[in-house]
Amino acid sequence: MLKLKNFFIFIWDILKIIFLALVIVVPIRYFLFQPFLVKGQSMEPTFQNSDYLIIDEISYRFREPERGEVVVFKYPQNPSQRFIKRIIGLPGETVEIKEGKVIIIKDDKTQVLDESSYLPKALKTSGNLRITLAENEFFVLGDNRRLSADSRSWGPLFRENIIGRVFFRAWPITALALIKEPSY
Repeated sequence: MLKLKNFFIFIWDILKIIFLALVIVVPIRYFLFQPFLVKGQSMEPTFQNSDYLIIDEISYRFREPERGEVVVFKYPQNPSQRFIKRIIGLPGETVEIKEGKVIIIKDDKTQVLDESSYLPKALKTSGNLRITLAENEFFVLGDNRRLSADSRSWGPLFRENIIGRVFFRAWPITALALIKEPSY
């Protein structure tokens, strides 16, 4: 009888540990941080195929996304798919791509984006485009401009589609790092 009682106490302890782990892990996984596996080459050289990233889902509940941040979002043409791109244009701005350069226009001020901190110097942004972003719209580009399906092809990204920003690269171990956005 004593062995049976000890067995049930052991099972009860295991169930309490599992319950506590779920109470702690599930909210973190679904409301604060989530993993993301890079598929494809659209963000090279910044991120490689099969990089394992941690996405911060909470920051954008307290502030708006900023230029240069890399975000994961629901692909506008198929919300079941997740994409990763860099924010280039913010709401209310006009983004122009001309002669291989990305130009930001706001309040009659023009800025040619200096992307040298994350793009190879020889890389030019293809396309000839001018788009003015409405409220809650962002213009996103992949870092590998030649192989990226981004706002140049499917238009602006709506704020409600953004899941979160890339916070940390967890794999490969040799590239383990906090991800910081560039300053322009």
